[in-house]
Amino acid sequence: MQDHPHSAIAQRLRRANGHLETIIEMIEQDRPCAQIAQQLQAVESAIENAKKALIHDHISHSLQKSYAATAKGRAALREFRLIAKYL
Repeated sequence: MQDHPHSAIAQRLRRANGHLETIIEMIEQDRPCAQIAQQLQAVESAIENAKKALIHDHISHSLQKSYAATAKGRAALREFRLIAKYL
């Protein structure tokens, strides 16, 4: 049995959470702001990528079931996938 598609997203978020805890420690240790900002950027990027993965998964699975029944629905779904690349 294959893992639920969202399990990979949850794993990404767990890693980001661990990274965020490390950043908090860096702040408490009075590490240089540039280092902290760099690490915050990495966490922000990880969360953004998790969000994109969730949205694309939703498009591929949930919306596919709803819109694939008709030619008009398939065309709309194709168009939506194209624009979703820019999230």
